[in-house]
Amino acid sequence: MNPSTPTPDEPAASAAADAGAAEREPAAAAGAARTAGSLRIAVIGAGPVGLALALHAAGTLPHAEVTLFDARPLDRDVAGDPRTLALSLGSVQLLQRLGAWAGETAQPILQVHVSQQAPSLATWLPGRLAAEPELTIGALDEAVPMLGAVLSYGALVAPLQRAWLERAAADPRRLVTRFGTPVAAIKNVAGGAVEVDAGIADRFDLAVVAEGGVFQAERAPSVVVGDRKPALRRDYRQVAWVGQATFDGATPIGGTAYERFTRHGPAALLPLKDGRAGLVWCVPADDDPVQDLGDAQRAVVLNTIFHPRTPRIASLSPLKRFPLGLSAERTLVDGRTVRIGNAAQTLHPVAGQGLNLGLRDAFVLVRGLADRSDGDVGAVLARLEWQRAPDRWAMIATTDFLARTFTWQLPGAATARGLGIAALDAVKPLKSALARQMMFGSR
Repeated sequence: MNPSTPTPDEPAASAAADAGAAEREPAAAAGAARTAGSLRIAVIGAGPVGLALALHAAGTLPHAEVTLFDARPLDRDVAGDPRTLALSLGSVQLLQRLGAWAGETAQPILQVHVSQQAPSLATWLPGRLAAEPELTIGALDEAVPMLGAVLSYGALVAPLQRAWLERAAADPRRLVTRFGTPVAAIKNVAGGAVEVDAGIADRFDLAVVAEGGVFQAERAPSVVVGDRKPALRRDYRQVAWVGQATFDGATPIGGTAYERFTRHGPAALLPLKDGRAGLVWCVPADDDPVQDLGDAQRAVVLNTIFHPRTPRIASLSPLKRFPLGLSAERTLVDGRTVRIGNAAQTLHPVAGQGLNLGLRDAFVLVRGLADRSDGDVGAVLARLEWQRAPDRWAMIATTDFLARTFTWQLPGAATARGLGIAALDAVKPLKSALARQMMFGSR
């Protein structure tokens, strides 16, 4: 998909030019212009989480110097990146606060429908429980305008980047953009500082690593941080086939997101603004039933997989294949370095919460720095570690458990999962609690 995203206006273009000049400014000259005694923050990674953090810090911490690093050149266009992202309501609200929400390109999620493909429940169960279990969560039932929104990666990142460049151009002595500058290593040094090696070593009071990617079974970290402990890793031996689906005209997808639990793994359709949907289709890696099928054959198979109420798929875009696994840092903080977003945890997409978790990481960190009047960065990071633990580990545990249930060969595993779906739909307080968890995380 190539969603229509706002075209940079003249101030934004000027901001980009000024930012390019800032990139070329020698480190020594930049250092001479810094305000004595200010908090120096390095943000490594200009994806959605890194940009949101840098932009939020720029506005909330008026005396902080923020330097944004990314290996991507500044002139590389991100607006056309078609990857589909699902954001919770809480994430939408956070981006709105930053003035970087492209609402015109986003499709609100008004309803979520989760179901499990038969056979799932024992035939002895009475009434509707004997049928395919399903769970429906609606925005109206939760008294919110939307449960979340779906948009392309480019439609999310381009406004964030434009907003950052405009702010950096207005305050170039305090806000520095260093695109096209990969960071090789980060090292804690004496005096409560951290040294960032990006060709020329520079010292900061805090380094935030916000770059990350998809799970890889034998992946080494792209940014080496001190002597950090090995991450918790689990290879699910699953892959996700990702692309976009179009539907026949009789049943438009509207604002409903569909998730279907099958014996192979979960499959999801995320509604897009133009009437199409983003597809995430998870299957076993070692016995992949999708790999040898053509696009037309895949569409036929998906129409047999999804619940009967799901709109009928007419065609699919070419699908891309990604490995799935868990990679979670045991601690977020190492000295004066903190990892957030995918740099801290890469999750299975079954709950669609990885990006939302990262945005909450970013906002809690900036809020902690703003609340600490004495500027004690160490105390802020210590608080962040335990403050984010309930939300972070609850989401890690939930997605890990759900992902592994599709690999279990135990009799009754699917039945137990189906019972859980049916119970959540039947007990309204539980369903509402789940909806709030998905929208806002653990508070």
